[in-house]
Amino acid sequence: MRLDQVSDVEAAPAEIALTAAIIEIDEFLATTGELTDAQRREIVDRALFVIGEIYVHLPLKRAMHAIDPVQRLRLLRRTVGTLDERSFHDEMISIFTGLRDLHTNYVLPDPYSRNTAFLPFLMEEYYDETGARRYVVTRMLVDFEHPTFIPGVVITHWSGVPIDLAVAENADREAGSNRAARHVRGLDAMTVRPMAMSLPPLERWVIVGYIGLDGQAHELRLPWQVFRPDDIATDSMDDTDAKVATAMGIDLNLELTNRARTALFVKDARRRREQARDVYDAGTRGDIKLESLIAATSFFPDTFEFRAIEHAGKPLGYLRIRTFSEPQPAAFIDEVIRIIESLPQNGLVIDVRNNGGGIILNGERMLQLFTDRTIEAERLHFINTEATEAIAASDALDGFAREWAPSIALSVMTGAVYSQGFPIESPDTTNAIGRKYPGRVVLVTDARCYSTTDIFAAGFQDHEIGPILGVDENTGAGGANVFTYGLLADVLEDTGMPLGALPGGADLRVAIRRTTRVGRNAGLPVEDLGVQPDHRHRMTRRDVLGDNEDLIAAAAALIS
Repeated sequence: MRLDQVSDVEAAPAEIALTAAIIEIDEFLATTGELTDAQRREIVDRALFVIGEIYVHLPLKRAMHAIDPVQRLRLLRRTVGTLDERSFHDEMISIFTGLRDLHTNYVLPDPYSRNTAFLPFLMEEYYDETGARRYVVTRMLVDFEHPTFIPGVVITHWSGVPIDLAVAENADREAGSNRAARHVRGLDAMTVRPMAMSLPPLERWVIVGYIGLDGQAHELRLPWQVFRPDDIATDSMDDTDAKVATAMGIDLNLELTNRARTALFVKDARRRREQARDVYDAGTRGDIKLESLIAATSFFPDTFEFRAIEHAGKPLGYLRIRTFSEPQPAAFIDEVIRIIESLPQNGLVIDVRNNGGGIILNGERMLQLFTDRTIEAERLHFINTEATEAIAASDALDGFAREWAPSIALSVMTGAVYSQGFPIESPDTTNAIGRKYPGRVVLVTDARCYSTTDIFAAGFQDHEIGPILGVDENTGAGGANVFTYGLLADVLEDTGMPLGALPGGADLRVAIRRTTRVGRNAGLPVEDLGVQPDHRHRMTRRDVLGDNEDLIAAAAALIS
């Protein structure tokens, strides 16, 4: 299968070499089905229960964003028979997007949920010497070739709309809880759109206006295409056990976006992943000693990137963490320790930009490695309802929430909105290893940081481990533990309020426990407020087209 020819009004057509996994949007749409009215009502009924009885942020969202998702769902239930398929999904997506919560989602039925729509390039923003924001092409689809549309060209228009306005319009459709979070997710969705939570683009192509490296203005018509990632790229969480499954905190849309980007725009990504996993598996079998290996790349190359850097003649370390989703926290922490012990010990830059989260245990346990302070993990709270009382009292999943049960039960008398707050695991476990890195540490964040990454950044700041350098004025502001509908159904199965399966392969995800901060920010929610950095750095052209040279220099200067 091959993409349509890409036509430049000023240049001859060029072709893109493809894999068989990529198809046209019209070809994809021919594979989608339709839900019956009864199935639609069933989805709405399940959503009403999840939002009305389980969703922990409902009072906060009603206050901060002046919304009433429960009433909108009730109205939708009455009108499902009058809507076509796309209109029904659009309304469900709109209701959940209106929550401004990237944890709580309506996930579209198959085959939407397993596919991603994309254009054959990525773009990022930077600020020029005058302080103006620019949008530059940074990567091309593997094997894409064009004489003038190449990395480094600056995009000026999007189907005739000035690019800043086009990104802003796209950002309005995103669920970020603050302006910075919506903006960066609107930018990401300009070229890569996982269809788990977004229908295929209405337009079949876009016309990109850009300034070439020759300084001339060009226009290029590019078709939207559809890609289905392979199972290795999408099913990495299959090995999670029950305890870990209850400790998830992740922006699923960003996770899917990052995986699609890796598959489409990073050459040999799958081969590198498989080779690293083979080496790690050999070590766990005892065939080799992992601690004896000094690797240039991580055993988990999609998770970690690291290297020695230098600033003012002083050797420092740099560690990029792209996700906290490694399903075994012990393996995650062991790899962090192996990496930081191999780097210079004078100072370390930890870069968590574009990290949508993962397993909360990974983030909380990691904090101890960089401080002598005793780590106090963030507190988690349920909203007090009959449903959450049943969840807390349930023996399912090893009775993961028994500590919360008494305070939820007492809320009938106290009228408290939220339960008591408890850490996600024992403080002894969170502090079992202790400090492993002796030097100063700087954390680098952006508005794509979400969930577990928000929690890690909050803990980093609350324990005064070091300064935070932000590319944006805030993190994504996602402060919750998220449950899938299936996990929720398992917990409620024996409680007298069982949940039936959702029809058509549709799914729901819900923020079930909110997080509140500790230390000097004790009691403040992470949700909607996020973590504000101590210092700001605006990305430069050299940053986005190079290897973040100016950003890393700014972070290193904070260490010095």
